[in-house]
Amino acid sequence: MVLLLDLVLVVVFCVIGRLSHAEGIFGDLPGLLNTIWPFVVALLIAHLVLLVRRVRIERMLPGLVVWAITVVFGLLLRAVSGQGTALPFIIVATLTLALFLLGWRAALAFARRMRASARLE
Repeated sequence: MVLLLDLVLVVVFCVIGRLSHAEGIFGDLPGLLNTIWPFVVALLIAHLVLLVRRVRIERMLPGLVVWAITVVFGLLLRAVSGQGTALPFIIVATLTLALFLLGWRAALAFARRMRASARLE
């Protein structure tokens, strides 16, 4: 479930990026897949690394690892494949993926704390 949520959010990030540059989504499926694959591969690598370590991926600290690997390897794969890695894109990708990949984990951590404190009262 965690992988699926992260995967959806990475795809949403890529779709938003294409839309913001007036690039096609369904009319240009090869272009869309070309945009998506570096970050999806990087995300899968991140999850695989944490799976091998048997870490609870929905937690914040592992989420930081997922985010960092996804950003770094995603950008490296984009560069190697000849796609753009201009500084503004790097900044936007880093911040947006932080919001997406860490945001839901932060909300989950907050909800868990609230539930735990409610049980203590």
